[in-house]
Amino acid sequence: MSSPIDLYPTRRFKEPRLVYRTDDPAVWGGPGDGPLTATQLDRHELDGFTAVPQLLEPTELADAQAELDRVMQDPALDGDERVIRERTTDEVRSVFDVHKLSPFFAALVRDERIAGVARQILGSDVYIHQSRINYKPGFGGAPFEWHSDFETWHAEDGMPRMRAVSLSLALTENYHFNGSLMIMPGSHQTFVSCVGETPEDNHKASLVKQEIGTPDHGSLRLLADKHGIHQFTGKAGSAIWFDCNCMHGSNGNISPFPRSNLFIVFNSVENALTDPFAAEKHRPEYLGSRDWQVLK
Repeated sequence: MSSPIDLYPTRRFKEPRLVYRTDDPAVWGGPGDGPLTATQLDRHELDGFTAVPQLLEPTELADAQAELDRVMQDPALDGDERVIRERTTDEVRSVFDVHKLSPFFAALVRDERIAGVARQILGSDVYIHQSRINYKPGFGGAPFEWHSDFETWHAEDGMPRMRAVSLSLALTENYHFNGSLMIMPGSHQTFVSCVGETPEDNHKASLVKQEIGTPDHGSLRLLADKHGIHQFTGKAGSAIWFDCNCMHGSNGNISPFPRSNLFIVFNSVENALTDPFAAEKHRPEYLGSRDWQVLK
């Protein structure tokens, strides 16, 4: 499969570059296309994210937390490559493909409050590009470095355009001190072209600590000076929708309180993956799905 014209070149140059977003709105649909209001859609276009104070009702949340515990303790996943562990403690850091591992989460992501919003924001039918549980244990959960997800999905998966959106659903309370998500509002309008060629099987290292595909300090300082940094805190059951090119990251967790989030990436069926733009081969299916079946 051949790749289209590369509008967002990265990992090619000796110096970082800033590329303004090209013909890719953050919102493709309108208020009549789904649950979000016109005001919410306008703010999403401007900021690149939409916070939902309560996505799950208490009984739904309790069921989701029980399923989280079941997945995290499933002995059948021992040694599975979809389970990523912390470098120093061997505790679980992420579990990928949760919508395939869990019938409960498979049903949840199809809920109109979730899939319906994804279709509304992207203005089309959608499929799941990636799903995972991020688990940041207390007393040592490692940070996630500043990055744009699209940079990796473009470079290593072959996602051609910025027409994907992510949902981070809190399954535990997100405090300001247990490694909650930080985003630079408005940063989704600028693509940071990173330096450094993609090593073979880069995902095996980057899922534990990302180095290739992370922006340089100068670009980060410029974006932070321009946009500031917003930190998301909230009760379990709250959620954040954010654009694929938002600059985001999270601190480590040295508090006693773990932080667990369900992370779902929806891609437009009109934005199907091609050959990677900056890697010899695409990543495994559980990281960048090439099954573009419409989510129903």
